[in-house]
Amino acid sequence: MTQLGLFAQGEAGPAGLRHIDNFIDTMTEQELIGHVAALPLQRFQFGAFEGNRRVAWFGYQYDYSQQRLTEAAPIPDWAAPIARQAEAWAGLAEGSVRQVLCTWYDQGVGIGWHRDKPHFDKVLGLSLGTSCKFRFRRRRGEQWQRYTLEALPRSLYLMDGEARSQWEHSIPPVEAPRCSITFRTMKQT
Repeated sequence: MTQLGLFAQGEAGPAGLRHIDNFIDTMTEQELIGHVAALPLQRFQFGAFEGNRRVAWFGYQYDYSQQRLTEAAPIPDWAAPIARQAEAWAGLAEGSVRQVLCTWYDQGVGIGWHRDKPHFDKVLGLSLGTSCKFRFRRRRGEQWQRYTLEALPRSLYLMDGEARSQWEHSIPPVEAPRCSITFRTMKQT
């Protein structure tokens, strides 16, 4: 279901947002869920606050206390083939993905409005386990322009361009446990 908000009827959503359903098969999905569930997931830390979702970072992580990227454990061997597959779908060079974030959402957990840190460039996300509403918004004068993408299990999205730089995104509390694997490229300096 797509919420159009201030969009004209039929408009596809934020420029730079791409999405594909059934990016992987159900057996691969179950294997990935198993890998994520086996990780030493920690509650998400942002400064003095702690989020309810649990995460594991690979390649790089953002340290909120130091306000910079720090190195994390290497991207696991089980995640690398999916990263390569996502890169190919997005038209990125092999090896472009330099950061992987595995996130587990228990029932009733979501994530508030935000933009990914500016150190990262393109953001790809693989949805696993259950659907979620992937919401977008940006301010237009006194109003919010909004768009909602129904991210089905096994679907992949790409945020680039305006979807990445001008729109915030969030996920309301999920109705059943869900996990995601986020693949990020690095901003060229």
